[in-house]
Amino acid sequence: MVQSVIVIGGLALFEVISSIDNAIVNATVLKTLPEKYRRLFLVWGLLVAVVIVRGVLPFLIVWLASPEMSLMDTLHLVFSQPKKMEEALHTSKPLLLLGGGVYLLYVFLGWLFLEEKKYAFLVEHFVHRQAVWFNAVAAIVMCTIIYFGVRGDNPMLALSAAIGSMAFFVTDGFRKNAEEAEERLQTQALSAWSKLLYLEVLDASFSIDGVIGAFAFTLSVPLILIGNGLGALVVREVTIRGVDLVSKFAYLKNGAMYSIGMLGALMIAESFGHHFPFWVAPMNTLVLLFVFLGLSVRELRMAKAL
Repeated sequence: MVQSVIVIGGLALFEVISSIDNAIVNATVLKTLPEKYRRLFLVWGLLVAVVIVRGVLPFLIVWLASPEMSLMDTLHLVFSQPKKMEEALHTSKPLLLLGGGVYLLYVFLGWLFLEEKKYAFLVEHFVHRQAVWFNAVAAIVMCTIIYFGVRGDNPMLALSAAIGSMAFFVTDGFRKNAEEAEERLQTQALSAWSKLLYLEVLDASFSIDGVIGAFAFTLSVPLILIGNGLGALVVREVTIRGVDLVSKFAYLKNGAMYSIGMLGALMIAESFGHHFPFWVAPMNTLVLLFVFLGLSVRELRMAKAL
């Protein structure tokens, strides 16, 4: 029970901090909508975000990682015999972890090299100036992981790494299109329904990081559903009530990205046989949150003192 509570808490915390950008964009767009459409987004949008996206995606990932089982068998084991489900995933666990780990590591590297950000450390500014080298670094990382994959006992690890890389570049394309759509939303008089549809698509793309990262915490789908669902609820509340406050903490996005990078590294290491206690992933998320929250508070105090 204690282990489950720690895992759920870590999942919810990770979902919240990894969705900060999503909450800010949602709030920006919702401010341009009438009140009834805001309520519609909060009620039906929550249904889509939690039940359809964060609910269905973990099942699909587990099912694809266990091709010997049918989808109905997967659903049955997940809810009726979760321990058996975890045992069934044991042989495919390295494939699942490596694909997810590569995806998360690429998300972190993409942020570090390519995205505009509030620099918490000088090295972030230096790396961002080397943005032209991102593809080269990504290729070297992929070649290194594939090398260790094919020389091990399970050459399918190389395919798993390639799938993780492919997933990153596909979702990254969706996000770039979403950023362009956000700019159009601010300059064009689009209908309220068009804006709501945009928010749902954007939320789905942002949720992928949280769902994939959840497997660094546990292979138990029920725990993932509870943890990610709680996190999504908090994000919805932040979207409406506290986004202005959250946006003042300049380094929270940095903390989210470092947490994603660390979880990706943990998943990759575990896929190659290195085992970590269950509390490592939640503790990683909690520590990084406090570190970057502290940096943000210090920044606010310095700004007030000027």
